Amino acid sequence: MKRLVDYDPLTRITTWFDYYPESDMTVVSREQDVEAILETNKALANNTDYTRIGFRNNWWHYATIPNILIEKWKNEEGINVFDKNDSKRVFKKLNQPEYKFLKVTDKVHL
Repeated sequence: MKRLVDYDPLTRITTWFDYYPESDMTVVSREQDVEAILETNKALANNTDYTRIGFRNNWWHYATIPNILIEKWKNEEGINVFDKNDSKRVFKKLNQPEYKFLKVTDKVHL
């Protein structure tokens, strides 16, 4: 039976615990409500001035990646979004069509 272990209202990440006695297997899983993040990303991506203003002020907000996806990329592919040595891998991932919803710009960083 799946049991709630934790819910973080700040990140909206829920942690679950499940035990399967027939296989003596324990599963800890995490999920995140990312709707607000994705809606904000979409609104910013549709605001053509947002990127231009950022460039003018020497910054560029390229994407917002939900924490749960940061964890998934690290655990499954070894991509650490916080390591500048992994930045090429991160941008390559973000530029893939299936992750365009994470970007807040229509520009491409290589």
